[in-house]
Amino acid sequence: MIHQTWKDSATIKKVKCVHTDAKKYMVNRVLTEGKTYEVKNETEEFLFVVDNSGKIGGFYKEYFEEVE
Repeated sequence: MIHQTWKDSATIKKVKCVHTDAKKYMVNRVLTEGKTYEVKNETEEFLFVVDNSGKIGGFYKEYFEEVE
């Protein structure tokens, strides 16, 4: 149940949203193009970030680029 403590865990890295043009889901409600988000967990396909709702959401990596 590690997902219950993600919000309080340390940020792994920061990413910038490059687009919200989702083919299947409506991500423009919780992501803003050009905004920087904190990554709390990462898998091969997804990034788990604190989205605009203030909660952790899992999104495809294609929506983001890494910020240094």
